[in-house]
Amino acid sequence: MTSYRRTRSAILEGAKSLIAAQGLQRANMVDIADTAQVSRATLYNHFRDKSSVMRALLESEVDRLLQIADGDLSAEEVLAFISKEISTDSAIATLRRTDPGILTQLLISFEDPLWIQIRVALDTLLGDMAISAIVQRWLAAQVMQPLTGAENREQAHVIVQMLT
Repeated sequence: MTSYRRTRSAILEGAKSLIAAQGLQRANMVDIADTAQVSRATLYNHFRDKSSVMRALLESEVDRLLQIADGDLSAEEVLAFISKEISTDSAIATLRRTDPGILTQLLISFEDPLWIQIRVALDTLLGDMAISAIVQRWLAAQVMQPLTGAENREQAHVIVQMLT
């Protein structure tokens, strides 16, 4: 991994841990730089503002989750894993408490390129566009109403059964 990518990863990890600790509204660029242990100049060399950091963080998280879908897991295992990741994410949990309006905005923007990327990956994984649309909404709902481990495994099983 290049120095640029390591620094970018450190910034995104710092931003995520900061959001988990205090929410998005209270986080600022100085806090992000301090948490990531980079200079402010370095942070601004990578990102112009907090919005661009948050966008990059979202893209990074979506990429991370979608890489799971490209692995050797079954569709049911992939859905259960992604469901668990969404339901147990500490940054999302803090946002539910501190910044629900921001989450709501993200969840209603289905024309955003990230949602389209998710939809395409689900279509590929599941092979059924109608079921993919349902799964996309199922996953989005978990941002606001997380599931337990047993619930996400059970519901992933039900979804995969709908495919057969």
